[in-house]
Amino acid sequence: MALWAQMTPQLQYLPNQTLNELYPDTFPLDVRHYLASWIEEQRWETFDVDNMEQEPQARRLLDQMMHLLQEVAQLNPNVVERVKLQHISRNLSVFQQRPMQLVRTVRDILRKERHLLAQASMHPNFPPFQQIPQGPPAINGTPQPAREDGKTDVENLVVQVLEIQNLRQTLHQLQEDLNWEKQELESIQGQNELDPQHSDQVARQTRIQQLEYNYSVCAKKRVQLLHAALCALEQCQSCLILRIKSWRWEQHRATIGMHFDDNLGPLQTWCEQLLIVNGNLRQELMLVNRDHGGAEFHKLQESLAHLLQTLIQSSLVVDKQPPQVIKTQSKFSTTVRYLLGEKMAPGKPVLLKAQIITEAQARNLGQQGVVHNENVGELINSTAILEHNTSSKSTCATFRNMSIRRIKRADRKGSESVTEEKFALLFTTEITITGCESPYSIQAISLPVVVIVHGSQEINAMATIIWDCAFSEPNRIPFVVPDRVPWKQMCEALSSKFMSEVQTHRCLDRYNLHFLAQKIFDQPDISEDLSNMPVSWAQFNKEVLPGRNFTFWQWFEGVMDLTKKCLRDYWTDGLIFGFIGKQHLHVILQNKPSGTFLLRFSDSEIGGITIAYVGPAENGGRKIQNIQPFTKKDLDSAGLGDRIRDIICITHVYPDLPKDEVFKKFFTVPSPPNPDGYLPFKLTTVVNPGDQGSSTASIPPDTPMDIFGQPMSVYGQEMFSPLPQSTPPYMPEQIPVQGPLFQSPMPQAPSSEEIDMEALEGILSSICQKD
Repeated sequence: MALWAQMTPQLQYLPNQTLNELYPDTFPLDVRHYLASWIEEQRWETFDVDNMEQEPQARRLLDQMMHLLQEVAQLNPNVVERVKLQHISRNLSVFQQRPMQLVRTVRDILRKERHLLAQASMHPNFPPFQQIPQGPPAINGTPQPAREDGKTDVENLVVQVLEIQNLRQTLHQLQEDLNWEKQELESIQGQNELDPQHSDQVARQTRIQQLEYNYSVCAKKRVQLLHAALCALEQCQSCLILRIKSWRWEQHRATIGMHFDDNLGPLQTWCEQLLIVNGNLRQELMLVNRDHGGAEFHKLQESLAHLLQTLIQSSLVVDKQPPQVIKTQSKFSTTVRYLLGEKMAPGKPVLLKAQIITEAQARNLGQQGVVHNENVGELINSTAILEHNTSSKSTCATFRNMSIRRIKRADRKGSESVTEEKFALLFTTEITITGCESPYSIQAISLPVVVIVHGSQEINAMATIIWDCAFSEPNRIPFVVPDRVPWKQMCEALSSKFMSEVQTHRCLDRYNLHFLAQKIFDQPDISEDLSNMPVSWAQFNKEVLPGRNFTFWQWFEGVMDLTKKCLRDYWTDGLIFGFIGKQHLHVILQNKPSGTFLLRFSDSEIGGITIAYVGPAENGGRKIQNIQPFTKKDLDSAGLGDRIRDIICITHVYPDLPKDEVFKKFFTVPSPPNPDGYLPFKLTTVVNPGDQGSSTASIPPDTPMDIFGQPMSVYGQEMFSPLPQSTPPYMPEQIPVQGPLFQSPMPQAPSSEEIDMEALEGILSSICQKD
């Protein structure tokens, strides 16, 4: 409830109208207060509010919210507050018909809170919380000013500038009238020297006084409006730059499957409008300075010049990032876009140059704005021209055939691997904007990349990238990332990456995630809440799993690859249980008849899926057996559906669905006879239940067990199982299991052949140089 802890002290500054807008009658402030921790733990941003298939998940969240609110009410000693909370809980039932509306409401409240806190931190000298934004999401704590608010702010700025220009014209007209009246007065005074009280002369003097007063009022108002417009421009530009940073952050998080809108059109329009406003204000200030002068106007001009420089330098973005794992001697592409491209001065083409920099150089770049001249790598095809596309109205430099010819490694510490070393591409150029006298040096940096020299390093390199994208903080020092994170953050990253990689809407459910926690922490019997248990980078991809020769990430990546290439439809349809431990497996199959089976990912082999089924035991009872895992190579020769059809000892997929009905659409249609007379053949999968293989102990009829393999209580004839018996069999619930655990020491992974890889890199470089 970190967000609510920050919001609570600031609520006193919010006017009633703002509070009512932020917390509507359908979701009052009381709910936000009492359920703060639970609300912030839920994954509201992962919902697609227009996808009706996610309604069951939204309805479950609504039911939990109402139940929790009832519990809070019952525990509240204040009778008035208790009745109020019960009433609010009943009122939440209005979302029953439209549960996605609840998701939209809560999500928008959290977005608005983040944005308000960001405004307060950006402008500590301004009154806090001046407006409520209506706009795009805040991701991982990163505030995002709303596009519509930005549009409104710019429109207000334009109106202010027009008013200043109108005042200038009014002042000019007043000055002309004043000059005319003074000239006429001098003429009258020459004709009526003996009668200074002549009526016409007095009228002229009164007219001149009135004009001078009007001129003074307009001049004063003009200066006030200039100050106000400059403050508004500064605030609006701060919101724009924050939004550009948020766009970059969303782009970063997209690596693990988070939502990302890559449309830069609105941001480009925003940049162009602010550039025009800045130019108009500079012109008006120049005219005011000519008329009045003074140090005050000089400071305003300096402020405008600084805002212009910041805008020009902040408008260069990496539109299409390079691959974040780059193999030397391999081609790759990237695109850099300049959001003020239409405002560039015509003439000499603008050449953009790319160079590769280390993490230390990127850090110095952020702190000092310069990069040390040390060359850490050689890039081929490292220049491109900024070209304007009239149809898309974008100005981009596309590096189509870039390649890293060689790379210089930094000295590694301890067990640090080359696949943990992060680099980045730095793009630099000089640009001249129309209306500006001198060119500006601008630069943009890519997301961190890992450079490898052999394909065998790719999976470990991707682990570095995944950890960086999932757990780095916004506005960090490049490329700092925590060494440990809470397990609940890991759950979010794994589920999001799995859905993105497999291209499925079905996430990992709480049972899958609990088994993954048991595996990474090496505690297969644990049943506690795991959400706050810290998981380290070493546990993720440095230490091998107990009894295995691979790390957690290598195993998990193998499952993703197999599912993406061979099992996507099976997973999406809920036919694969997925990640499940043997204790849990025994619990859910122990009371099922022979022939009942489920599909689970292999625990001992990378990229394998196995069939666990209930079969007859030698003593006349039943036992659970596991068929040898199928790999991608196996499934390429015969699909999973055909193999399930062929195995006669399995009949019903858990809980009790006939396999011929559920998997029918995956069965291959028999081939017709060949016209050349040859008879077709097919591969058939045969399993002999009598063969010695992987199995659990025989299932005793009177010892039911719970989900974690512990004996269950039996009251009379009724047994209580925590698993729902529903169809489709394994659709997710999106509620991760939570709780504390203690870290278990793990053996160090054997070192890879990195020295050989580096030697290979040197050989390749020497060959290329000879060529």
